[in-house]
Formats: sequence, structure tokens, C-alpha cells
Amino acid sequence: MTTTGAIAEAGARGAPSGPWWWARRRSMALDVALALVSVLECVLEGVQFADEHGLPGALGAVVGVPAGASLLLRRRWPVAVVLVSIAITPAEMGFLLSIVGLYTLAASEVPRRITAVLAGASLAGTLIVTFVRFEQDMAQDGYQPGLWVVVAFTVAMALGLTAPPVLLGLYVGARRRLVDSLRERADGLERELSLLADRAEERAVWARNEERTRIAREMHDVVAHRVSLMVVHAAALQAVALKDPEKASKNAGLVGDMGRQALTELREMLGVLRTSSDGVVAEKPAAAQTQRLAAVAAVASARVSAGAAGGHDDDGGPVGDGPCLDGLADLVGQSRAAGMAVELSVEGEERAYGRRVERTAYRVVQEALTNVHKHAPGAKAQVRLAHREGEVALQVENGPSDGGADAGLPSGGNGLVGMRERVSALGGVFVSGPTEAGGFRVSAVIPDRVRAA
Repeated sequence: MTTTGAIAEAGARGAPSGPWWWARRRSMALDVALALVSVLECVLEGVQFADEHGLPGALGAVVGVPAGASLLLRRRWPVAVVLVSIAITPAEMGFLLSIVGLYTLAASEVPRRITAVLAGASLAGTLIVTFVRFEQDMAQDGYQPGLWVVVAFTVAMALGLTAPPVLLGLYVGARRRLVDSLRERADGLERELSLLADRAEERAVWARNEERTRIAREMHDVVAHRVSLMVVHAAALQAVALKDPEKASKNAGLVGDMGRQALTELREMLGVLRTSSDGVVAEKPAAAQTQRLAAVAAVASARVSAGAAGGHDDDGGPVGDGPCLDGLADLVGQSRAAGMAVELSVEGEERAYGRRVERTAYRVVQEALTNVHKHAPGAKAQVRLAHREGEVALQVENGPSDGGADAGLPSGGNGLVGMRERVSALGGVFVSGPTEAGGFRVSAVIPDRVRAA
């Protein structure tokens, strides 16, 4: 809550504390003191004016009390206070009332034309009363000054009683409005900063969620394929361990190779996760929460900007990380070594693509072959790769399972979701579904927006 909001709330609740309450009390005390002084002045001047003109002195007191007390209303109705002071000017009453009223009027939000009219009327009334009074006093003393002396004295007195309070009120009003505008601007900036902080926090939450999704997808891609092949080889090893020791030994070696490759890829992925985009090791968990959030937001922003320049892949990893299309032959060979009848066909002129494109294409083929191992043991599979103008297309299709032994591989249902997310992130098209022959087909078309250097 802002300071202005807190003051307003305290005032609304009537709390007997705070700067707003004390300022109001001081203002009320000042108004009461000025009103008492004004009442005393108006009563004395009213009695004197009544005596000079042969009127009852009580009449001057009766007029002076309400006239002087009207100063209590100066903040709420400054125009009325000035009108009262103008009305009693012929009776030579209310000099303090006139000065304070004109000051309050000029400092208030009353339109300037009304202020100018009332100030002019007060000046004219003071000018006339002063002129008449000065001539009467000089005549009683037997002194006859020149007209220019009377005019000069009258103008000086009128301006001295009218101009200073008006000018001071205009200055104070302008300063008050400037302070209010600056306070409103500060409150607005504070609200904007609060909104920016909220957006930064939302962006940090979004970045953390994106990071979790990326880690889950990478873990699935790296672990699922290798471990699936290991399980398939282990099942084959168990089946031929006693019948064909030589084949069992070969399968055992393949299982070891699969395990080492899985560990290698896991280490590489963890190394990328522990390193920020500029190669600096991430902060320890004991670092401040704000620094961690700032680092996450910075990495997310850098990922978006660097992705357009080709400096990072679609998952935020450095350019050199991850497999590419050159490894498809080895990938197919691994599945073939695990007992799958799989063929690889390439159409079009081979060329290099952006690392994000090649990595996504490789992961789609890898996950599709993993699904064949899981859900269609013994099925034949066909991997097609087509190099087209401005895009790369790939398709993995398998036939129905031939009833081979099921390795009992679990399925989390995240494979197709991960493939679709990868392809869609690059603006591509992903389609998957069963075939009429009872198999399954996975197809993807990925635009080549980032060419390899």
C-alpha cells in the first residue's frame, strides 16, 4: 500500500494517529485561532464605527461576531468569505478577514477568473474606503495635501492589503498542485513497479515450468530408448543363455554398450543443466531466491533471443549438444541389433540443417522406434527421411506385431506428447495414428528456418 493510500485509509477509519490526522488537527487549530482574532478585530472595529456614526455599539458587535467567525469556513467556501469581507469593507471592518480570505481564495481550486473578479472588487472597495477615510482624517487635522498624495497613499494602501495575499496564495496553490501531481506520479510509478514485479514473478514461474518440461522431455528421450533396448537385449539374453552361449555373450556386450551410452548421454545432459547459457556454473542452492529467479528469467530471455540467431537449440542447450541426423544410421542399427526388422530410406539431396531441426528429427525417430520396441515386438518397421526444399520430412511406420515375446516395457504415455511438443515448437506438423494394416505411423514435417553455418 502506498503512503497516500495509507493516509487516506487512516483518515477514512478515523484513526487517532498518523500524519494525516495531525495535519488536520493543526489546520483546525489554525482556523479557530484566526477566527477568534478576526472576531475580536471585527467587534472592536464595529463598535468604533458605530460610535463614530451615532449608532448603538451593540450593533457593531452583533455584525462583527458572525463576520469574523466566517473565517472558519475559508477552506470550504473561500468565495463566501471574500464576499463577506467585501460587504463589510465600507464599515472599515475585517482587515484580517480580507487578507486571509484573499490568500485562501487564490490558493484554492476556484477558477482564476472568479479569483480575479473578487480580488478586483476587494481592491476597488479598499481603494474607495481608504481614499474617503484619508481625506476625512486630513480635513479634521486641517491639512490639505495635493491630490496626487492622496491617490498615491490610497493606491499603496489598497495594493498592500490586496496584492501580497493574492500573489502568495497563487504561489502556494501552484506549489501544492505540483506536489500533488508529483505524488500521483510517484504512486503511479509505484503501481507500475508492482505490476512489473508481478509480471517478473509470473515469468519466473513460467520459466521454471518450461525448465521442468524440458528436463522431463530430455530424461525421457535419453533414458527411454537406451533402457528399452537394454530390456530387449536382456530378454533375448535370458532366452538363449543356455542354448547359445556365444549369442548370449554378444547380447550381454550389447547390453553393456547400451548402458554405457545411456550413462554418457545422462552425464552430458546433466552437464548442460548445471551450466548456464554463457558457460558459467549455476549458483548453489544457498544463493538468494531473488538471484535465482533473476537467473532463470535471464536464461529464458536469452533462450528466446538466441534461438532466433541459431545460438541455442530449441530446448535451450548449446549448439553443439545432442544428436543429429548423421546418427540415424547408428540408431537404426541399434534397433536392428536388438532384433527389430527395420529399414532406413533417404530421399533427396542430403544437406545440413539447423541443429534444432536435426536434433528434433533425430528424437522423433528415436522415440518412434522405442514405441515399436514397447508396443509391437517383432514388428517390421520402415524409417523414411526426405530432404525437401526448406524442410525435412520423416516417417516411421511399423506393421502389426508378429506375436513375439513381450519384454514387459512400461509406458508412461509421454512419448507422443513429447514428439508433438518438439515439432510444434519449431513450427512443424506432427501426425500419428494407427494404419489400416494394424500397425502405427508417426509422421513429421519440420521447416528448416535456421540453416547450419
